[in-house]
Amino acid sequence: MKSIEIFCDGSSLGNPGAGGYCAILRYGKYEKIISGGEFHTTNNRMELKAVNEALKSLKEPCAIDLYSDSKYVCDGIALWLEGWVKKDFLRVKNPDLWREFLSLSASHSVQTHWIKGHSGHHENERCDQIAKAEALKYKEG
Repeated sequence: MKSIEIFCDGSSLGNPGAGGYCAILRYGKYEKIISGGEFHTTNNRMELKAVNEALKSLKEPCAIDLYSDSKYVCDGIALWLEGWVKKDFLRVKNPDLWREFLSLSASHSVQTHWIKGHSGHHENERCDQIAKAEALKYKEG
């Protein structure tokens, strides 16, 4: 398996409101940036959407080190997901995106790493800037 790093962030202008996401994928010296947004969404949806869109771009099974400033994403993947599946996502927010994550991540090995947001972490700051810029594209008025 190839080892890659994925750095992700999501943004929402209002919660709900216009939102954006960004993922930076790194394999050795190669880097790819994926970003986008939605008109009416939440911060947590954009955080998870960044992960899912990054996984969609992978062409083969990988060992992934996933870096996010979202406890929702990191703890969801590492701690809560198994229990949510057993309860068929009963009373879980964003079950559509979590089910999509399960499907997209099935062939990969994903290790999450929580990083403190706005603490000077270079990739996290880049993702944050890009996600906010994407969200602005979807802001009405």
